[in-house]
Amino acid sequence: MKIISTILLFITFGTAIEAATVQDIYRMYRNGEYKNACRTGLRIFNQNKKNSRFLMLYGLSCLKADYIDRLAVPMTGLRNTKTERANASYFATILLQKKLLYHALVDHVDISHLRLPTTDYILSKIFDMYTKGNYRKVDGRYIFEPANGKGLYYVLYVEYGRGAPKMIIEERVNDHIIKTHRYW
Repeated sequence: MKIISTILLFITFGTAIEAATVQDIYRMYRNGEYKNACRTGLRIFNQNKKNSRFLMLYGLSCLKADYIDRLAVPMTGLRNTKTERANASYFATILLQKKLLYHALVDHVDISHLRLPTTDYILSKIFDMYTKGNYRKVDGRYIFEPANGKGLYYVLYVEYGRGAPKMIIEERVNDHIIKTHRYW
C-alpha cells in the first residue's frame, strides 16, 4: 500500500508540474512570487520557448528573483519585435554587468574604463558607480552612496566559502539591511 501511495504522489506531482501555464507564471509574477515564477518557467520552458510573451515574463521573473544567469536563454529568443529586442538588450546588459563586476572583484581586473548602459536594476546601478569610482572602500567592502539616497546606501563585497565565491550587494538604510542580493 505504501508503494502505491508513493507512486500516486509522484504521478500527481508530475501532472501538477506539467499543468503549469504561462497564466500561472503571470499570476505568480503579479503576486510578487518571482522565485516561484522563475522556477515554474524553467520547468515549462521547452513547451513555451517560441512564445515571446512567456520569454519576457520568464526573464523578468528570474531578474526580480536575482537569478541573473537564467536571462541568457530567454534573451536569445527575443528578436522579432522592437519590444522583444529592447527586453533582450536589457537582459543582456544586466547579465554582462554581473559577469564583469564579478570578474573585477574576484579576479582583481580593472574595469574602470568600461561604460555600459545603466538600467534601473540594482546590479546595473552598482556597476555604473563601481566603474566610475563612486565608492569608498572600507575593510575590503565597497560602500556606494547614491546622490539622493535619503539614508540609502549599498555595500558590495565577495563572500568566500564553499563553492564559488559569491558577490553580495546589501541594500541598507541607516545601517539596517533591507535587502541582500547574492550572485555567482
